[in-house]
Amino acid sequence: MGRGAPVVTDVGRQRQSGPSIGGPASPPDGSASRGVGTVVRALRAAVVPLALIGLTALAGLVLGRVYAGDLLTWLVVGAAAGSVLVSVAARRLPSWLVAPVSVAAMAGWTLWSLRLAAAHADLPGDLLTVSADAARNGIPRLLTAMIPVEPTPDTVLVPVVAAWLAGLAGAEVALRTGRVLLGYLPAAGLYAAALYVVGPNAEPAIGATLAFVAVAAVGLAAPSGPPPAAGDPVAGLPRGVRAAVRLRLTATAALGVALVVGLVALLSPMIAGQVDGRPVDPRRYVEPPQVETLDENPLIRISGWALHPEQKLLDVSTVRDGTPTGGSSPNPDGTAPDGSGDASGGPDASGSSVRIRLAVLSDYDGVTWRVGATYRNAGRILPATAPARDSTVETIRQDITVAELSGGLLPAVATPREVSGARVAYDPETGTLIRPEGLTPGLRYTVTSARERPDNNLLATANVPAGEEVARVLRVADGAPDQLRRLATQLAEDNGAPYARATAIEQFLAEHYRVAADAPSGHAYPNLGFFLFGPRNGGGQEGTSEQFAAAFAVLGRLSGLPTRVVVGFESSGQGPVRAGDAYAWPEVLFDGLGWVAFDPLPRPDNEPRPVEEDFRPTPDDPPPSEAPAPTVEPTASPEPVTAADGPDGSGVSTPVLVAGGSSGLLLLVGGVLLALLAMRRSLTRARLGRGDPGERIAGAWREVTDALRLAGRPVGDDLAATEVASRARQALAEARSRRSGGSQDDLDSAVRDYRRPAPGGATFVPAATGQGPGGSDSGVDDLAALLNQVAFAPGAATVAQADRAGAVATAFVDGLRAARPWWRRLLWSIHPGPLRRL
Repeated sequence: MGRGAPVVTDVGRQRQSGPSIGGPASPPDGSASRGVGTVVRALRAAVVPLALIGLTALAGLVLGRVYAGDLLTWLVVGAAAGSVLVSVAARRLPSWLVAPVSVAAMAGWTLWSLRLAAAHADLPGDLLTVSADAARNGIPRLLTAMIPVEPTPDTVLVPVVAAWLAGLAGAEVALRTGRVLLGYLPAAGLYAAALYVVGPNAEPAIGATLAFVAVAAVGLAAPSGPPPAAGDPVAGLPRGVRAAVRLRLTATAALGVALVVGLVALLSPMIAGQVDGRPVDPRRYVEPPQVETLDENPLIRISGWALHPEQKLLDVSTVRDGTPTGGSSPNPDGTAPDGSGDASGGPDASGSSVRIRLAVLSDYDGVTWRVGATYRNAGRILPATAPARDSTVETIRQDITVAELSGGLLPAVATPREVSGARVAYDPETGTLIRPEGLTPGLRYTVTSARERPDNNLLATANVPAGEEVARVLRVADGAPDQLRRLATQLAEDNGAPYARATAIEQFLAEHYRVAADAPSGHAYPNLGFFLFGPRNGGGQEGTSEQFAAAFAVLGRLSGLPTRVVVGFESSGQGPVRAGDAYAWPEVLFDGLGWVAFDPLPRPDNEPRPVEEDFRPTPDDPPPSEAPAPTVEPTASPEPVTAADGPDGSGVSTPVLVAGGSSGLLLLVGGVLLALLAMRRSLTRARLGRGDPGERIAGAWREVTDALRLAGRPVGDDLAATEVASRARQALAEARSRRSGGSQDDLDSAVRDYRRPAPGGATFVPAATGQGPGGSDSGVDDLAALLNQVAFAPGAATVAQADRAGAVATAFVDGLRAARPWWRRLLWSIHPGPLRRL
């Protein structure tokens, strides 16, 4: 034993080791302390990860309030827990390795979430296809989806990935660097984003926000490091330094408290004022799915379908209230074969026919009826709307397979409540559907609808709504012809009740007009005027359901009825739906009854009466009757006086008088016609050849507009020159198509070709017309540009431009005239119309 070594006696050893008599030795006090310390440190270390999981999960809870069901909430909770637990398990790994490991785990959880959402929404397709589609369209579909949002792959992808990334970033900052407050920022940002996406579509998240603050406070209050050493931390410092440090700490604390109190006093009124405010809806900044040009006005497709009635568009299988449909068709006026009416657009339950809606058109500008709907992406379950209070609801389920129907509008019985088998967008105002990807042959989907049936006994006394809410379906576009207004006034004169007015319009159209499958398409004011008042032997007073429905809707609005036009199909409910089943009908909105359908088509056995019988105004006071003049009997019969017949007679024979009078009349008519022809040609030469270049260009433009009037396509003074040029090209395309004997589909295709702009902004002219750039087709646009130049820059036009304008106008007039029948070409040159507009 060396010097200086402590001497430990047996008694000392016994005191250190503890008593040993009477049993085994007790564990030392240090071991117990170490076990308790380990448990405390483990609990203390778990507080921050649990707080991070709770904060991220609360963001999913807030966002899930606008989702249908709680699937999204659980998927976000799983992403929050997975991301934080992966970071906790990988704390001993290098920091650069944690992110790849966590991202790999995120990919697995995301794919499982997408598969679960696809199965929940019953979406077709394999997992790879569904995932790729969700990755491409996740954000726009989330911001355009209809509330409540169905948890589908494209609506859960972004929340799940965002929750995982927020948990990963927060865990790495809070656990690896020890900066807990900084680690809360990703979760706080995710929570704020969830509140913003929800916007005004849910109640204020007061409870969730208080819970967020409480969880954050718990995480901050629990220390994450070893306990601080006991005693005063500045006790070992010199007295002067110790006093300076304490003074600095006190000043800093006081400044921090003052800053917090100032911020609270400054921001509290502003925050309190926003408590009752309505948050901004981010959906208003995102454009929802739009219909294609073909679907914006499906009413013009009626005439094309009527020319090909055997074209198969759909296959339908219908189950109504648990019973498959089948049987006879309804009467043409929309009533069932037994005579019972169906104001909802088809026969009642005793019949079999079902009207399948394709589109509802509410906007009319005097030229075109348009859909004008706002479609939102929707899941299988569509938002339920309360039915009219005085109506009954019938459930109809249909399995529909698309054959040759094109476009994006998805046919369904009104009003759809559930759709499976296809991704859809829905407009709750009209109850119509679209498939944003477009229809494809073989597409099969199932739609369950709740068809409303108003109480027909209440129609006679029902009123119609008014005000801003229905201004859209009451608006009458400018330029309505006076003859159309007079007809609406006359039909409403003796019918004060709204339903009586609607019935009067329906009966007038059904009794005076006939259905013609080959009638040309068109429902602008001029088309309706020709349909209602045109000569019967010249193609007037006949049309397809397009003209009947459009005329009813316009006459109804002119008489104060809120109306709209519906395009769809009349189906037996089972089997194919063909192009000949396409149909358009008008609807009127009644208080308490909703939209009620009318059928202005005539019965098949009805022979239309002439329009003049009902449209001729009745004079207020009948003319006084004239009494016959008294006759005086002659006392003697006078001798008959006869004209001399022979060469000796002084009179002229009757044949000579007739021949002379006829010759004189023919000479007079011929002279008038020659004078009109000379005046017309003189007018054309004066317009195109006299005056300065600006006047000649204006004269060429008047030649074009006069030609449109002579062709039956007048343009209003309110249209811009470019709009008139577009209509001129369309008129020329239609005239050439009709002259060549093309079908309505060929005509629609030609019109679309003339309207399609070519690359670079030039007008596309199809090769079939024989016109190249600079011809009468594209040159009318150049003429419009020259006219605008003359209007805005007088004196800038050149002689060459005036010559060019004259050539374009001459070519256009010749082309439009050449497409007319021979007898109309003869009348073209002598028509006095252009002379009256000098």
